[in-house]
Amino acid sequence: MVAAVVALEALVLGVLGAWSIVLAATAPTHSLASGVFLIVLLLALSAGLALVAVNVYRGFRWTRSAAFVWQLLMVALAVSTLLEGNILLGLAMLLPPVAAAYFLFTPKVVAFSLRSGAENNVL
Repeated sequence: MVAAVVALEALVLGVLGAWSIVLAATAPTHSLASGVFLIVLLLALSAGLALVAVNVYRGFRWTRSAAFVWQLLMVALAVSTLLEGNILLGLAMLLPPVAAAYFLFTPKVVAFSLRSGAENNVL
């Protein structure tokens, strides 16, 4: 379940990165440097989260902390979105990280991720 949520978040970031490329090519921008930075950032985060999702699925121990830090960042963004009054977007940004953070600490996931990586290889 954790791997699926993190993979979905990576997919959304990848789609946002691709959409940013389309917007940069078609719409006028105020700053080319900030547009390029945003595109690179979104695509790098997407690739990193995809790597985390694959390795969460494999059961590597380090992925729990990486996934949890990302979920904390998403909660911070969701709370600020909720405080701005955008309830639907805020809830859409809040629910997946809360679910992933919960599942990261379930006994089954903790036990699965405490084994060594060589015995966890399920792909």
